[in-house]
Amino acid sequence: MRIAPGKLRGTVPAIPAKAHAHRLLIGAALADKATVIHCPAPSEDILRTAQCLNALCAHVERTEEGFVVTPRAPSHNPLLEAGESGSTYRFLLPVACALGVNPRFSLAGRLPSRPMDELLDELEQHGMAFSGKGTALLTAQGRLSGGDFQLPGDISSQYVSGLLLAAPLMGPTTLTLTTPLQSRGYVDITLSAMAQYGIQVEVSPGGYALSDGQAYHSPGTAAAEGDWSNAAFWLCAAAAGQQPLTVTGLSLSSPQGDKAIVDMLRFFGARVEAADDAISIQPAPLHAADIDITHTPDLAPAMALLCAGAKGTSVLTGTRRLRMKESDRSHAIAHTLGILGVPVDEEEDRLVIRGTGQVHGGACDSFHDHRIAMMAACLSVLATGDITITNHEAVGKSYPHFFADFASLRLDT
Repeated sequence: MRIAPGKLRGTVPAIPAKAHAHRLLIGAALADKATVIHCPAPSEDILRTAQCLNALCAHVERTEEGFVVTPRAPSHNPLLEAGESGSTYRFLLPVACALGVNPRFSLAGRLPSRPMDELLDELEQHGMAFSGKGTALLTAQGRLSGGDFQLPGDISSQYVSGLLLAAPLMGPTTLTLTTPLQSRGYVDITLSAMAQYGIQVEVSPGGYALSDGQAYHSPGTAAAEGDWSNAAFWLCAAAAGQQPLTVTGLSLSSPQGDKAIVDMLRFFGARVEAADDAISIQPAPLHAADIDITHTPDLAPAMALLCAGAKGTSVLTGTRRLRMKESDRSHAIAHTLGILGVPVDEEEDRLVIRGTGQVHGGACDSFHDHRIAMMAACLSVLATGDITITNHEAVGKSYPHFFADFASLRLDT
């Protein structure tokens, strides 16, 4: 895809948050009766979770506005095709193991090589056996039992969320974190979604606990929140391009950690206005800033865009875990910015970006990473020449109609 230089301005609705939708679907599939979930235009990852639940323990019907999920008896030895969705895999593995159905997980892309050892080892301590570790087909045998679990908090918060989602199926369960929890906001989304289905989790400084006798109860209807992670691209592109833009459907009371984008934008001097369920950017000069993205790693590509638009040296710290995403995202960000003329020093746990307020054109690859494709497209607001993106269709993982919304916001359309 070739994108000419041009600014973005106008109004765009936030898409449904896939982080929230995954959890709502799982709660609905494990509940006592049907649930209607409002989640229009779901992404590829959300559809993966829906398809896996349909194979595992529910009838999941697509509707124009989202899904109708009707629980049913679990299938034995189901094939769950998680594709490249890490959330689908890490959430449903403990759930399927707790159901005792000997599931098989089909994986694609980089997912077989992404971190799982710590979670698999802990599940093995509680009744499970696995074959095919690190391959495209993982098979589980046994039934996961409750009790005391220990997991690191600094590798993937999805370990924690997956075990919490499975805990009501296992009886009394405690989870102790052996290292400090990173990306805490994602676990908060899990706790919020579970509470919608009547599950209460006791939170302590060192971990989590669930009492016996709890079960998922359908609220009847549920709605996926607006997605702060993907809205960040529009907000940062508008701030970098010095144009007014509004994203609707975003709540500052959301448990999503990526709402921190509001404060991050302000650190760079951006003028951000919040009213009701909308966040707006008004033109204002930017300056360089240092930002820690340890707890909000999905914001890194949008923040890199902002760093390129702010004159001076900005530093993104907490980038180590970006190497374990759909791509080595730290390298992908640095490589893409470098191709477009932005000097970047890539270090072990930080990116040092020397912004000039503009980029030149060039040919970029998305690295098959949805967020890199979106970053490259939005860099056109700073460009002096065309930007060509290979494998731009990677956006389907989280935002299938990204380029349609992009076109609707272009000043030259």
